[in-house]
Amino acid sequence: MTSYQLSEQHADSRPDDARPSPVTVLGLGPMGLALADAFLQGGHPTTVWNRTASRADALVARGAVRADTVVAAVAASPLVVVCVLDYDAVDTIVGPAAGVLPGRSLVNLTADSPERARATAAWAGAHDIGYLDGAILTPTTTIGGPDAMVLYSGTEAIHAAHRKDLQTLGGSGVYLGPDPGRAAAHDVALLDIFWTAMSGVVHAFALADAEGIPATSLAPFAQAGMRLLPDIVAGFAQRIEQGRHPGDRSSLRSASAGMEHVVAAARARGLDTGVLDAAWRLVRREVDEGHGAEGFSRLAQVLAVGPG
Repeated sequence: MTSYQLSEQHADSRPDDARPSPVTVLGLGPMGLALADAFLQGGHPTTVWNRTASRADALVARGAVRADTVVAAVAASPLVVVCVLDYDAVDTIVGPAAGVLPGRSLVNLTADSPERARATAAWAGAHDIGYLDGAILTPTTTIGGPDAMVLYSGTEAIHAAHRKDLQTLGGSGVYLGPDPGRAAAHDVALLDIFWTAMSGVVHAFALADAEGIPATSLAPFAQAGMRLLPDIVAGFAQRIEQGRHPGDRSSLRSASAGMEHVVAAARARGLDTGVLDAAWRLVRREVDEGHGAEGFSRLAQVLAVGPG
């Protein structure tokens, strides 16, 4: 099907401005499939493209249009959403369509670094392409529902023009401002929390298993402990902004002692302690430099300036 035919098909499905506008989704991995499905269910004429064309079969059966090429897919809609593995993939996919993208809006929901987001925004600007960068903070199962969370940053006018279309993805869509790297910056910071915590979770299960404790026996206690995290996060945020790190409830000295116990137990069972060793080393250094009476939130300040 040609780009002209795709455009005509979608134009015929838009009798008035009240109807959801056409959208193209590039990339049909698990998240891309969820995005395209949400647009379809929201009534948007939806064109899809994926390198492996068969990934679109179920969407086509529900009314999506499969484009044979990226150029045809982009030409079909004023709003183009791309969600692939990383920005190298974005460049490879979107680059050949640079000739038909001018005058259209490109919303990039691919995860990568703030620097890559800003570089892609600069490329889009040089080609007269409206650009909005985004970060999806929730899993595929939330897309289209009330629990979805998507952050956007970039040209405010582009966000305003497509706010209603993007609301189709569900939940909270938060615009963070004109810096195109802002959404990605939030994303990497939050992923820092997630993957560090996940590393701790699997290490805890390994340590419990080494002591003969089934994972299902440990899990309820782990879940109870994690319910403390929201208050801890809020408290740390306040202290970091104020530049105050009182250790009246929990000090770096006491944290170091607790971490030492975990490391000793893990080493005794032959477990890898590399992740915890790195964290413990940072805490010990601060204690050695005379900051043992301060709270754990101090480490954010230390990490910001680096050692020395």
